[in-house]
Amino acid sequence: MIVDIGGGTTDIAVISLGGIVVGDSIKVAGMTMDEAIVKYVKKKYGLIIGEATAEEVKKSIGKVHPDFDDYEMEIRGRDAVSGLPRTDKMSSQDVMEAIQPMVSTIITKIKVILEKTPPELASDIIGNGIILTGGGALLRGIDKVIEEEIGVSARVAEDPVMCVANGTGILLDDQNLLLAVAETYER
Repeated sequence: MIVDIGGGTTDIAVISLGGIVVGDSIKVAGMTMDEAIVKYVKKKYGLIIGEATAEEVKKSIGKVHPDFDDYEMEIRGRDAVSGLPRTDKMSSQDVMEAIQPMVSTIITKIKVILEKTPPELASDIIGNGIILTGGGALLRGIDKVIEEEIGVSARVAEDPVMCVANGTGILLDDQNLLLAVAETYER
């Protein structure tokens, strides 16, 4: 099983013999989390920040599991009441609270896909675990939360941000090789 937590969507798929057996995509991912952080900061701190700041906070101090260390980061924005520039501090705990609903939605969708998975492949998933890719896989503790909630080991891919592009490159190389072999036999 692959869970690709990208910028705009989270794609979940059970792959077997080079094809997708069961899969789905949801519009809950990195940008949705950034929007949630913006709303959280406005509500809790009365500070208006942009999505770029929210993304930086998520990447720098974000976590999704309570066992991970808590860090603080200075955030700059505009006071929601006075409209003047202001600085405040945000913690990893704040990020976790802000994005928890999105993480729960992703976990729920993983469960739905697992319920639709043929029993033979479900046993393979238990043995091989869940692979996390995409920028969202870099959130501290996402693998641990998924593992605890699903009951199946989860791990972050070696290069989660680039592995989809790398896999596409490998697939294209394989297709080009097949075309070259086919051309050879046609002669």
